[in-house]
Amino acid sequence: MTRQGDPHTDAPRVGQHHPGPPRFLSTGETTELAPRDPDPDASYAWRIVDAPPDSDATVGTEPVTQFTPDVPGRYLLGLDAPDGDHRLTVHAFAADYADVDVAGGSGTALRDRDADDTADRGYAAHRDREGAGRPRVRLDATVEGKDESGTRGGETDSTEVVVRATPTPNPESALDAEELAVTFVVDDRDVETAVATGRTNPRDAMRLTDDGRALRVDAEAVPDRLRVHAVAVARAPGADPRVSVADAVAVERTTAGAFDGDAFDEGAFGAGETRFETVRLNDPPSWASDATVYEVYVRTFSDAEGGEAFDALADRIPEIADLGVDTLWLTPVLEHDGKPHGYNITDFFDTAADLGDRDDYEALVETAHDHGMRVLFDFVANHTARDHEWFEDAYQNPASPYRDRYEWQDSGEPGTYFDWELIANLNHANLHVRRFLLDVIDEWAPLVDGFRCDMAWAVPDAFWRELRDRVKDIDREFLLMDETIPYIPDFHEGMFDVHFDATLYFQLRQIGRGAEPAKSVLDAIDQRAEIGFPDHAGFLQYIENHDETRYRVECGDAAAAAAGAATFVLPGVPMIYAGQEIGQRGRRDAIAWDHAREPVRERYRRLLDVRGAHPALGPDGDLERLDYHVASGDLGERPIAASGDVHPEDVVAFRRSDGNESLVVVLNFAPEPASVAVETTHADRDLVTGDSCVVVDGEGRERIRVDAVAVVREAV
Repeated sequence: MTRQGDPHTDAPRVGQHHPGPPRFLSTGETTELAPRDPDPDASYAWRIVDAPPDSDATVGTEPVTQFTPDVPGRYLLGLDAPDGDHRLTVHAFAADYADVDVAGGSGTALRDRDADDTADRGYAAHRDREGAGRPRVRLDATVEGKDESGTRGGETDSTEVVVRATPTPNPESALDAEELAVTFVVDDRDVETAVATGRTNPRDAMRLTDDGRALRVDAEAVPDRLRVHAVAVARAPGADPRVSVADAVAVERTTAGAFDGDAFDEGAFGAGETRFETVRLNDPPSWASDATVYEVYVRTFSDAEGGEAFDALADRIPEIADLGVDTLWLTPVLEHDGKPHGYNITDFFDTAADLGDRDDYEALVETAHDHGMRVLFDFVANHTARDHEWFEDAYQNPASPYRDRYEWQDSGEPGTYFDWELIANLNHANLHVRRFLLDVIDEWAPLVDGFRCDMAWAVPDAFWRELRDRVKDIDREFLLMDETIPYIPDFHEGMFDVHFDATLYFQLRQIGRGAEPAKSVLDAIDQRAEIGFPDHAGFLQYIENHDETRYRVECGDAAAAAAGAATFVLPGVPMIYAGQEIGQRGRRDAIAWDHAREPVRERYRRLLDVRGAHPALGPDGDLERLDYHVASGDLGERPIAASGDVHPEDVVAFRRSDGNESLVVVLNFAPEPASVAVETTHADRDLVTGDSCVVVDGEGRERIRVDAVAVVREAV
C-alpha cells in the first residue's frame, strides 16, 4: 500500500521511496541499498554525493545494490527516484577485524555464509563472535524549558527538545562510561521533509552539548517528525573503535486532539495546541514485557478433519488461555506444497485448504483476541516452494519473466540453504520480489499482532528495516520477532524487537545432558550484553520447538522441569511449545491431549502465575549472581562434592530484583531434591508451590529444599 500521510500528524508524507534510516558501518562492511515501496517498472539510480577525501568507494548501478565504505568517515549517498532525489547518510568507523566476525553485523553479508559450515557449528556458532567488546547506548528525548521558569511541554519561545545518549561500556571492557564517545545522526528523511515543507533544516538548528552526550534544538525548529540515531564508540588505547548497535528516538508534533484523555492534562493545554510526543523507536512493544508465547504446530495441534483445523484450534483457545499464556504463535497458515510444516508456500495470499478458509482463520484470530491473547503470524520472506507458480514457470526457462525473481546456482538449480530441496531462494535484489513481499505484509499485518520472521538471517537487513517502519508507522505495538541462529545484535538496530535466544536453548540442553554446570545458564544471559545487544532488546526463551527434539526425550523429566522453569525465571520472554505443558514426547506428532500429565500442566500454570505476579522475574528485572552451597539430601552431612543423584553442578542460585522486591531463585536439574544454602537471608515460603521450602541442616543452617525450582523472597 502507498501511504498518503503521516499516521501521527496527518502531514503530507515526503519521500515514499527514501531508502530509510542512516547506517553505521565498519570499513569493509557491506550493507544493502534499496528504494522503499518500489515501483518495479520505475527507474532508480544511486550515486555517491559526498565521501571522505581518501575514499575510492563506489556504488552499483542497479536499483537494489550494495555499498561498502573503504575509509572511516561520513558518506552521503544519493538515490534518484520517481518521487525525487533522496539522501542517505552512512557513517563508517575504522576496523581491522581482529577477532571480530564482521559479517555478523550485516544481514546482507551474513546470508552469504556457508550453510554447511553453519549447520556444523549449530547453536554454538555465537562463540566465533566473542571478543568484539562492543559498548551499548540508549537514547531518550524530552521536551524541556530552557530554564527552570520556562514552560515545559508546549511549544513556547523557551522550550527545546533534548536528545540524550547514555553510553555503557561492554561488561568485559576496562573503559569507563566517561571514556566512550557518542556519534549522533539526524534522520535524512526528516531533513528532507522539513526542507520540502519550508521548515529550517533541523541539523542547522541543533546544538551538541559540551560533553557530547546530548543534542538540543529549539522547539520551533523541530519538524513534524524528528528522528535521531546514535551509536556509542569505545576507543581502547592502541585498538580500533568498537561501535554499539545504534539506538533511535523520534519527536513528533501532534495536537491535544490526537491523544486520548489520559495522555496529558488538557486543562493545562488547549485543544489543538501543538504538543510533542517522544518515542523510543527500538523498544519492544510495551505488552511484550510480560508476554508468554505459546507455539502451535497447526497441522497436528488438534485432531481435525481436512479444512477444520482453524475451527478445532479455536475450540481449544479457552484451554490455552486458562494456562495463562497470552501470545499465540502459529506456524505458517498459508497454502503450501503438502509438507506438514507449511514453510514451503505456494500462495502467499490465501490460507491453506487443509486448515480452513480465510474466514475461519480470521475467526480464530478473533477468538484468541476475545480471550486476551495476541496472535503472531509466521512470515516467510526468504523463499517459495518449488510448486509456486513463479518457480514452475522459471525453472529451466531462462526466458521466463520470473527467472530473475530467484537465485540460481551454476548447475541450473535454484539457490537453497542446507539440504532443503523443495524450496527456492527469492532474489531480494529484484524489485518485483520486494513489491510482492511488501504486499504480503500489507495483506496479513492488519489481522494479527506481530510477525515471527522465519530465517531472518537469510534476508537482507534493508528489507527488515523497511518492514519495521511499515508496520510500526501504523501500529507501534506490532511485535517483530526474528529467527536468527545464532542471534545477531545488529538485528536490533531498526529491525526486530525480540530475538530467538538459541544460545540459552543450547546451554540448557548442555546442562540437561550433564555436559555443562547449571551455573553456566547465567553465562548465557550475560553473553547478550557481552556481544553487544542493548539492554532494551527482548529475547525469546525456549527449551523446544517444532524443529527440535523434545527436551524430556533428550535430557529426562527432572532436567526438563528445571529447564522449563528457567525460561520463566530468567530475564526474557518465555515460550511453551504446544504439548510441552502436558509432557508430550513427539516433536510434531498429534498432541496427546487425552494422556496429559496434569502435574506438568499444573507446574507450568504455577510458573505463569508467579511470573505474572512478580515483575522482578520479567525482562526488566535485574539478575545478579549469589554465593550458594549445595549439600546432599541428608541434612546431617557436611557439604560434599557430590552425593548420589545430586551433584553441586546440577544446581544454580541467583537473585532477581526490580526495585520493589528481591527474589532468590534456585534451579535444580538433578533427579532428586537438593538442599541449597544461599548467602543471604530469605523467607521460607516457595512462591511457586506456596509451601515452606526451608529446612535446617545438622549444623543449624537454613537451606532451601528444591525439586526443580524454588522462588523465595529475599529479606529486606
